[in-house]
Amino acid sequence: MNLNINLRTSSVYLMLFLALGGTLNSCSEDVNPNVLIASGVDSAFTITPVTGEVNTYILTSKVPGIIESYWDIGYGPYLGKMTEKIVLPDAGTYTVKHIAVAAGGKTETTAHDIVVATSDPAKPNLVRGGFFSTPADAAQWTSAKLSPTGAAFWSFATGSATIHAGGGAQEGIYQAIDVVKDKEYTIDMLVTSASGSDETWFEVYAGTTVPVDGVEYKDNKVMGLSTWDGCAKNPFLGRLSIVGCVKNEKSGDVSNVVKFNTTGKIYLLIRSGGNGNKFTKDGITIGRVEMRAK
Repeated sequence: MNLNINLRTSSVYLMLFLALGGTLNSCSEDVNPNVLIASGVDSAFTITPVTGEVNTYILTSKVPGIIESYWDIGYGPYLGKMTEKIVLPDAGTYTVKHIAVAAGGKTETTAHDIVVATSDPAKPNLVRGGFFSTPADAAQWTSAKLSPTGAAFWSFATGSATIHAGGGAQEGIYQAIDVVKDKEYTIDMLVTSASGSDETWFEVYAGTTVPVDGVEYKDNKVMGLSTWDGCAKNPFLGRLSIVGCVKNEKSGDVSNVVKFNTTGKIYLLIRSGGNGNKFTKDGITIGRVEMRAK
C-alpha cells in the first residue's frame, strides 16, 4: 500500500468555517463572554494504514487544545472524532483535511494527500457515471420525464449534476444496477446547495420496479433531504448520509444501507422538487454518486 503525504496548513476563524456549513456545539447553556480566542491551534494529524483492511486508514489528531475535529475526505467537512477511521475504495490521490476547532472558535486546517495505489476489488462503485467526469458519464443517466413543461430539470457539468425546480415541479434521473440477493450495499453521494429551501424534497430510491416515463417513482425510498423533516432549510455541503434526514423505508431510521431479496436489476433513482417556488434558487447539486458492497 503506497502512502504519500504532502502537508499544507492554513489558519482561519470560525466565521469562515460556519459559512461552509460547520457548527460549534457547547456543553453548557451558559456562554462565557470572556472566552479568549486561542493563540494557536494545532490541526496536525497522522495517517496510519489499518493492517488487514483494504484501503482503510486511521486519522489521529492532536487532542490537547482542540474542542472539535472536522474532517473532509472530498465530500465537504463533517464533524468527526479525534481518531477517525476512513475507507478509500478507489485508486487515486485523495486530499484529506482536518479542521481543528479551539477555544473562542479559532480554527486551523491541515491537509495530507493519500495516494491509494490499487482499488479494492471487493467494493467497486456499481454506479456508472456517478462522478459526472465526462459527457459519457452524464449519458449513463435516464430522465424520469416527470416535468413535461421543463419547469424542473437536471443540468450536467464536469464533476456534478444539478436539479433545478420551480412552479411545484419535480424531476428525476435513474439507471439500472445489478445486485446480488441478500448482499448489503451502501449508497452515498456529495450533496450541496448555496441556499436553503422550503417545502422541498430530494429522495433516493433503490427499487426493483422498472421506472415508467412521467410516473412518480415510489419503490423503496432509501435516503434524502426534506424540509418537513428538518434538513435542506439552510445551505448545506456534505455526504447525503451525513446531512440527510429522510428515513430509510426498510430500516425505519436514517440509513444508507440496502439489501434485496432477489438477484438481478434494481433501479437507482434520484427525484427532487418543491412546492410553488420554494425550491432553492441555486438548485441542489450532486457528485460522487456511489453504491458499493458493504
